Amino acid sequence: MKLSQYLIVLTILLSFFETSYAQEETVTVEQALKQEKIEGQFDIVIQKSGRYQEYKVVKQVWINKLKSNTIDTLKTLESKLNTSNLKITEQQSTITGLEESLAKTNGDLTAVTQEKDSMSFFGAAVTKSSYNTIMLVIIGILLAFLSLFIYKFKNSNAITVQAKKALAETEEEFEDHRRRSLEREQKVMRKLQDEINKQRKAGAK
Repeated sequence: MKLSQYLIVLTILLSFFETSYAQEETVTVEQALKQEKIEGQFDIVIQKSGRYQEYKVVKQVWINKLKSNTIDTLKTLESKLNTSNLKITEQQSTITGLEESLAKTNGDLTAVTQEKDSMSFFGAAVTKSSYNTIMLVIIGILLAFLSLFIYKFKNSNAITVQAKKALAETEEEFEDHRRRSLEREQKVMRKLQDEINKQRKAGAK
């Protein structure tokens, strides 16, 4: 029996034993890929992956599932980001309206303070001090609404920044993991090819 035939038989036996031994572990990893967060999924796949010398060998089904989960997470983050941006746009529009209303009220107040003490307010004669008090109350209410919307805007902006950061980190993590996986796969393939070449040379002798 030639060396190549020995290698084929040995490969089949190793695949059989590896499949039987790793069946329970595969179920565990597949369950984790359905429940864990993306970071945890990466950790589990790396931890449960096989070893070849100093390299990690990741199963194709695991890396495909991890890729699918990562893409789903990115889509979810993008959806949340779009929702946050929409809320920010709406709040900015509201804030602009309040600022315009406040500017108009301040202009009216400035004009009123230059008039006589007795003036008409919605058809009723009121003193200047009373009128000023009413306008200050209105301004105070507008400022309160403005402060509330500014607070909501800043809060939404913080959520948006956090979502963008999480999206960037996830994309960077996925790209780094993909690059490292590709490098490991290329190194393993080169070593495997070297071993095949050595075996062919040895068989030729």
